Amino acid sequence: MTAGHTADGRAADGRAAGGQAADERTGGERTGEARSGGGRGAAGTVAAGTAGAGTGGAGTGGGAVVAAGAASVGGAARGVVLDPLAALRTPDDPPCDVYLTGTVFLDIIFTGLDSAPVCGTETWARGMGSGPGGVANMATALSRLGLRTSLAAAFGDDVYGDHCWDTLSLDEGIDLSPSRKIAGWHSPVTVSMAYDGERTMVSHGHDAPPLACAGAPPTPPPARACVASLVPGRREEWIARAHAQGSRVFADVGWDESGRWDPADLADLEHCEAFLPNAAEAVRYTRTDSPEAAARALAELVPVAVVTTGRAGAVAVDSSTGESAAVPALAVEALDPTGAGDVFVAGYTTGALAGWPLADRLAFANLTAALSVQEFGGALAAPGWAEIAAWWKHVKQFDDQETSTGAGDVLRRYAFLDDLLPGRCGRRTLRRAVPTIGFGRPAPGD
Repeated sequence: MTAGHTADGRAADGRAAGGQAADERTGGERTGEARSGGGRGAAGTVAAGTAGAGTGGAGTGGGAVVAAGAASVGGAARGVVLDPLAALRTPDDPPCDVYLTGTVFLDIIFTGLDSAPVCGTETWARGMGSGPGGVANMATALSRLGLRTSLAAAFGDDVYGDHCWDTLSLDEGIDLSPSRKIAGWHSPVTVSMAYDGERTMVSHGHDAPPLACAGAPPTPPPARACVASLVPGRREEWIARAHAQGSRVFADVGWDESGRWDPADLADLEHCEAFLPNAAEAVRYTRTDSPEAAARALAELVPVAVVTTGRAGAVAVDSSTGESAAVPALAVEALDPTGAGDVFVAGYTTGALAGWPLADRLAFANLTAALSVQEFGGALAAPGWAEIAAWWKHVKQFDDQETSTGAGDVLRRYAFLDDLLPGRCGRRTLRRAVPTIGFGRPAPGD
């Protein structure tokens, strides 16, 4: 099975959709486990690997990653974190690398279902996980990749809201100073059920009052970049303000429920550096017949167009440099795809801010997404640098990875990781999805 940016059907808040085969493991019922994601040894199941082709070639383009020590980047949680922007930082930098805003959901995920639930019967799932979702997927993925992340979101005035707030701020080190807890407003909830290669989601929630009404500042804080989910037919004033402050804006888009698919409805593209729709969205907006043609057409509207193509991987065109790239999807044994699209965007954004060549950005984004689908989904499935380093160590030792297009030169495609990863990458304990929100939090250093 392959993984990348999830394909059709994302909602307007950027929540990833798509199907995935059920898995009998109850991996969501373990906590604090940092998996390598790099397979099961020489004789094990192929996990994640890719080979890419791009006119940009390989190379790092940015500074090497350095170990940040036990303290984290931007106050993130325990353990060693790598800073992909270390060589680029100056005393005059804004305190925030990436700012984003959106809705935080509590996700409850069931896997290991043999079939869809039947009306009037009770169905037991073999696996279950819960944790923050919605915009928390993106925020957590960015923070785990070492970016100083600031999130503006409404949080419910309930136990679910407290759990999501504590997980994001205390465990993930995300700056929630622009966020607010809303009195009398309950947290939105999504229940996801994976079966028969597909997934069904049921959500409930109510629109939160504007954060400005709760005392949040109307202007985003200074940041290197912002990540936005565009809503067709609606301008978001904060995107223009962020762009005016010098932030680089990276955006995806929700499904156009109106069916218009008119590029004029994406007026905020004028403020964006990169646009990352999936193939179904891209071909509809451009009236083209292939992801490659759609990427070329979108690159006339925005400097960089990245089109994710599900099992085929991702293609991109940079109209500012003339660079183009295509990277096959990653061949993985997937458990749950929740949030994989958000992790892809986070991986791409990390590479772009670090100044990597286009093909390397796509390869890294595919890798981070592939590692994420091997955990129970949502925010807590996102990989950190320790998982990336363990995967790369496995690939160099066994050279057993494949892409969606078959065997490929994975060692060549990912050689740029040697310049990024230190010889010894320490391990940070990552919090993973568990079936309840009642377990205690590991003590620092555990």
